[in-house]
Amino acid sequence: MAVTSEGAWTAVRVSYDNDTVLERFMFLVNAPALFNAVATAIELRIFELLAAEGSADFDTVHQFTGVPRHQLRVLLHAVCTTGLVTKEDGRYANSPVAADMLAPDAEDSWAHIVLGWKEVYYPAFAHLTSAVRTGTNTALQQHSGDEPTLYGRLSHDADLETVFHRAMSAFTLRSLDALVERPEFASVRHLLDIGGGDGITSARLVERHADLRATIFDLPSVSQLADRRMTGNSSASDRVALCHGDIFTDEFPGEADAVLFSHVLEIFSEPQIRTLLKKAYQSLPAGGRVFIYGFNVDDEETSGMFSARLGLYFNVLASGQGMAYPAKDYETWLTETGFGDVKTVAGMPYEHGLSTGVK
Repeated sequence: MAVTSEGAWTAVRVSYDNDTVLERFMFLVNAPALFNAVATAIELRIFELLAAEGSADFDTVHQFTGVPRHQLRVLLHAVCTTGLVTKEDGRYANSPVAADMLAPDAEDSWAHIVLGWKEVYYPAFAHLTSAVRTGTNTALQQHSGDEPTLYGRLSHDADLETVFHRAMSAFTLRSLDALVERPEFASVRHLLDIGGGDGITSARLVERHADLRATIFDLPSVSQLADRRMTGNSSASDRVALCHGDIFTDEFPGEADAVLFSHVLEIFSEPQIRTLLKKAYQSLPAGGRVFIYGFNVDDEETSGMFSARLGLYFNVLASGQGMAYPAKDYETWLTETGFGDVKTVAGMPYEHGLSTGVK
């Protein structure tokens, strides 16, 4: 007796009864298309429209977006399947998640993150098999320049670099409060922010801690982004300095009593990380502190979707190495560099941790 396709699917579900992995798998195989549908809805400002209107019928969305009716119908169906947009009595509305995370144009909006991942991260993953097989970030070939990392090559594409750092800043802001509020920064007077990007972390730290000033040390093209941020931030501009340089080939600026690596070390290999920690140690006075803030995979390296995505991105595109290392790795490297009182604050938002040491 033949088994119908519906019967086969029922048999599959029964055989994996209460197995959440099956549901995750079914979403996973459809996720690339659905992700891009959500990104397109962001670009068409559909979430923004629904936030402003409360709800809207199809004709209102059609008039607002200017998208052909058939294609809009297909797009709205896809976005509705994610649950981010609901439809009732012919009217579309944001879910609470979409209203909070995707509709606003705030600096920490997930809309910026999604578009950054769409433009930079996810096109690279088509090259993942070759990157894994060869041990090189083969997707980097899609970007102009001869620099060995994405961060260097983005200097050749100002628009894409802006999109990238907007996404990075938005994601950083989603987890940054947990770092900014740490009591360890209350005793720091001059913080050296290595690879500080567009300056969002330093700006928030000096705003929170009145006696703190910071120096951002990063590539010239990135420092220009930080300069623009500081120009528009009178409360931080007089206490945040910019220093251009390459974190590997140039000496770290002196006179700081603390060094911060925020979302930096996980980009690199163990030898490179040890080199940067040694440079931090040499630049600090006795009693100076080092802070390592970023993603931490669990000790068994079996969980953490954000950490897993990040590690893949590093290896296929950003640097060809690195990962969201376990905190125990950072603790070992800090101790062997010479730092004492080494410890980690775990369980911070979005799989983050803060490892610290004292010279």
